[in-house]
Order: sequence, then structure tokens, then C-alpha cells
Amino acid sequence: MIEGRRVLALVPARRGSKGLPLKNIRPLHGKPLLAWPIAAARASRHVDRVVLSTDDAGFAELGRQAGADVPFLRPAELASDDAPSIGFILHALDALDAAGDRFDYLVLLEPTSPLTEGSDIDAALAALHAASPRAQALVGVSPIVNAHPAFAVRLSADGLLRPYAAGAFDQLPRRQDIEPLYALDGSLYISTVASLRARRAFCHGGTLPHVMPRYKSFEIDDLVDFICVEALLAHRALLDEAPSQ
Repeated sequence: MIEGRRVLALVPARRGSKGLPLKNIRPLHGKPLLAWPIAAARASRHVDRVVLSTDDAGFAELGRQAGADVPFLRPAELASDDAPSIGFILHALDALDAAGDRFDYLVLLEPTSPLTEGSDIDAALAALHAASPRAQALVGVSPIVNAHPAFAVRLSADGLLRPYAAGAFDQLPRRQDIEPLYALDGSLYISTVASLRARRAFCHGGTLPHVMPRYKSFEIDDLVDFICVEALLAHRALLDEAPSQ
């Protein structure tokens, strides 16, 4: 709870995954992937309830063991590859509302971003709550550095490289002169429930950014990502001490 406003943390973990089969229960440093956002939510000072949304009974049991509530299973039509996220989010809110459990804020924590911590959730919630009513939602972002579009190149018709945003390679800007840009990194999404129901999205004209440390911005979509996150976790103490990671 934050200043009398109740907070729900929702962790989505459907069974289907094409890039990395059964990704959401793949063991990461001794616990299934879905257990990481559950632990982060439980470590938050402001989260009142942690709910796992899944279409699989086995996943549900692992979620309960990790400390989440699983009061329902997600319908199959809300767990397909092309089902929009707002569907399972509203399903969860409606099911909880029908049981008399109502919330003011929703925090969405995806297992594919296991490096988000309870302190990140608390800082983001405090920032969003302080910015009300100007802002109604907040999403995690990370700085774009190596992949900045100012340095993008294209292949010309003759197969040679050409700069994408500049007329010639000698016109490319220095790295210190480029406009800072950010990417949505999936690390966390927060919205007032009222705005989420009305806008059916986290990103809109009333959305705040929450800049995450670069190492926390890794999303697990395939095996390469998984190996990278395992390596980051093995050196997390060093990363937490580094000033600009």
C-alpha cells in the first residue's frame, strides 16, 4: 500500500513459449524463472498482493511454492501467442474484483525480466504516485547506447554500407553529442487500475519513464539471453557496486 492506495503485483507465466520452450519455469540460479518476479514483488514495501496469471496447473503450483497467490487459471484464449496482454490483465482484475479484492495500482512483472528487484518496484511506485494526476502509468526504460539510431547503417543496392541517418560516414556525430534515447526494456510496468481499464495500455500520453541500470534491462527471449542473465547474476554484487551499469 502506498498512502492508502492498494497495490497488486501481477506475474504472467503462460505455458507456451516458442523462443525457449517452457521458458517461464526454466531453472535460473536454483529457482524457476517465474519465481524471480514473485520474489521481487514480495520484497516490495508497497505491494499488497502477488498474483500469478497462468494457464498451466504445474506452473500454478510452482508459483504458490514461490509465494504467489493463484486464485484462478487463465483461460486458453488469453494464453495464445497472439493474445494481447491487456486480456489477461483485465481477466485478473475482474476475477479479483468479483471476489471483493480491489486495487488502485497494478504492477506487471514479467518473468523474462528477472533482474528487477523490490527496491526498483518501490522507487517506481513512489515516482508515479508523486506525479499524479499528471501521470497515470510508468514503464521501465534503459538508455540506448551501442544501438543508437544515429549510428545505424543500411545496405545499398550495390551491397555496400551507407549511413542510415547521415549523408555520409564523415557526418556521423560523436557519441557524446547524440541525443539521449531510451528503449522500453520490459523490466516493469505500473498503472493506476482506472487508467488501465480506460486506456487498455501502459504507454500513452500520461506515462512516466523509470530508467533502469543497464544490466537490469536484459530480457530473456532465447537461450543466448538466458546465458547472459545467468552470467550477470553470478556477478551481481560487482554490478551493484559499479556506478554506471
